[in-house]
Amino acid sequence: MSCCGDECACGSKIDFTKTPVEEIYGTNSFSNALMREKLPKNIYREVVAVQNGEKELTAEVAEVVAAAMRDWAIAKGASHYTHWFHPLTGLTAEKHDSFISPTGDGRVIMEFSGKELIKGEPDASSFPSGGLRATFEARGYTAWDVTSPAFLKQDKTGTTLCIPTAFISYYGQALDKKVPLLKSIDALSKQALRVLHALGNESVKRVITTVGPEQEYFLVDKEFYDQRPDLMLTGRTVFGALPAKGQEMEDHYFGAIKERVADFMRELNFELWKVGIPAKTQHNEVAPNQFEIAPIYTNSTAAVDSNQVVMETIRSLARRHGMEGLLHEKPFAGVNGSGKHNNWSIATDDGVNLFEPGENPESNARFLLFASAVVEAVDRYALLIRSAVATSGNDHRLGANEAPPAIVSIFFGGPLTEILDNIAEGKSGGKSASGAQIKLGVTSLPNLPKDVSDRNRTSPFAFTGNKFEFRMVGSSQSIATPNTYLNVAVAQVLSEFADKLESLPAGSAVSNKNEAIQDIIKESYGKHRRVVFNGNGYSEEWVHEAERRGLPNVKNAVDALSVLTRSETISLFETHKVLTKEEMESRYHIYLEKYSKQINIEAGVTIDLAQRYIFPAVTAYASSLAGDASSLAAIGAASAPQEKRAKRIAEILAELYDDIAKLETVLAEAQGIEDVPAQAKAYFEKVRPAMDLIRTKVDSLEKMVAKDAWPLPGYEELLFKL
Repeated sequence: MSCCGDECACGSKIDFTKTPVEEIYGTNSFSNALMREKLPKNIYREVVAVQNGEKELTAEVAEVVAAAMRDWAIAKGASHYTHWFHPLTGLTAEKHDSFISPTGDGRVIMEFSGKELIKGEPDASSFPSGGLRATFEARGYTAWDVTSPAFLKQDKTGTTLCIPTAFISYYGQALDKKVPLLKSIDALSKQALRVLHALGNESVKRVITTVGPEQEYFLVDKEFYDQRPDLMLTGRTVFGALPAKGQEMEDHYFGAIKERVADFMRELNFELWKVGIPAKTQHNEVAPNQFEIAPIYTNSTAAVDSNQVVMETIRSLARRHGMEGLLHEKPFAGVNGSGKHNNWSIATDDGVNLFEPGENPESNARFLLFASAVVEAVDRYALLIRSAVATSGNDHRLGANEAPPAIVSIFFGGPLTEILDNIAEGKSGGKSASGAQIKLGVTSLPNLPKDVSDRNRTSPFAFTGNKFEFRMVGSSQSIATPNTYLNVAVAQVLSEFADKLESLPAGSAVSNKNEAIQDIIKESYGKHRRVVFNGNGYSEEWVHEAERRGLPNVKNAVDALSVLTRSETISLFETHKVLTKEEMESRYHIYLEKYSKQINIEAGVTIDLAQRYIFPAVTAYASSLAGDASSLAAIGAASAPQEKRAKRIAEILAELYDDIAKLETVLAEAQGIEDVPAQAKAYFEKVRPAMDLIRTKVDSLEKMVAKDAWPLPGYEELLFKL
């Protein structure tokens, strides 16, 4: 809700334009800092131990935490709580329960037990399960995720305590995106610890992954949005001719932020800061009316939850500012689409970033080892990583001139690539970015500058100093799945590295250990460096070069998702106890069904708009042109231009009529297919091309019809009026 001088749900008045950030930051988050303040010291230590994976949560500890959480939430105006979770829809879900408990004498007391904190029971039958649950099998459970802080959601109706949870079936199967993520973090931690311990670092007890997702989005005036059924129902324009000006002047990118948008952004930051989301960067993006917000990185589970809150807050706040937030990957054909850059890294529990190059040989050798593991993982599991971003929306974006291609590759930049190449080739020298000679002892790095490489916005997976930026993720996606797949892929490679390091005789000399590290890096990077590409990923030359290297180029979501059912994929996830065969197969069917449903809705909207909006309006306009031509002829004036224009419009309308009939036919055929993969294939191969034909006709008509006669707001209004 807006608190700009208005009374908040909690009863206080806050003007976010004047209140210092440090006074409001985290005020609606039950963070570790607040728990340290609210909980007894021994209970707080127990909770931290649970967060670190050192202990299991006990009922006694949960009871104390629940009481403190209840008192805090009620004091802030909350009357209800919800177990907030991530079903396989890609969105979030919540069922609200009040704190009230009748006393038997007509009164109530406010209660919230440890049992209610730990476990909830939403209906599991109506969420996507891919066959794991039948309609009549309703029982499912939510379980408190201790690694992500509870928070308060405030709006004009009141305040609700949101408790991040995992969602499982009656038989313990994962029905959400959080459970696999948590398991993948544990898997990666287990294998990374093996490597670190083998390197002699015995003090590390846990390894975590950190993420900082950059969120892109569009804003459009709500007046125009409400006149576009395609935007309302699908999130994108199924029709729309490009205006005379698009993004070619590059004047929007990093340009001065309009006052209306700046006002929205200020309140967006305020709302995010209140719940402890460290929103840091905001700016105009490349396309008109496109923007980006980026937080400071945090642990993966909290980052996943935070990003869902960011998306939800963008939508809700935009409406309060008379706008609509669009998160579709390609809401406007012909201009840039929106991605979500997933900045991913690995860190130890004592604060060491394993992707930081470091300043001494030990740290450098460790960095090279972990960097090589990522290279091998991305090469070996390129199809899996591609499938993590396979959606109908992303099919419009990947490979376009603002997004990475569907070819998965890694960017390292010149200096790091040269160092790793030299190791693979057994060389002992190279040049740093500054041109100075590197005294490369094969397993060591020189003192590198803070930024060890340039940035490459055309790369799907770019090393950016101390993290990897996965740029293929779609703007509307949950980042849980991409991070889960990355974690599992790297965990597998690290497990093989650990096997080799642990095979060394006990008490091996440092020289023997360094030699083993050198051999691992040399073998791994030498075999998988084909995936490293530092050039222009948008170029046609790269497509041919990637094919020569044997890199896969899977251009659509339907084909990309097929990797999930391969025996080697299932074995990978079962080996690391992240997902079972049944859970993997269920996700394959869920994602394909979602793809088909999305295209089905878009096709229906295309037919409806063409028949109920475009045809009547254009027919009336063509008739008026013909009438004008007759009037001109009657008074002896030239009528040829009007006649020709009316005739051409009539010809396109006739073609459009046939194209709509074709779409109706192929759509009905696709709807009648029962096999899920076959149906998705039909939607991709037949329905989408039929929709594209109609769009071509409608967009050409838009250029021929008078502005006041066209029934829909055009790109000029949607992209340039705020």
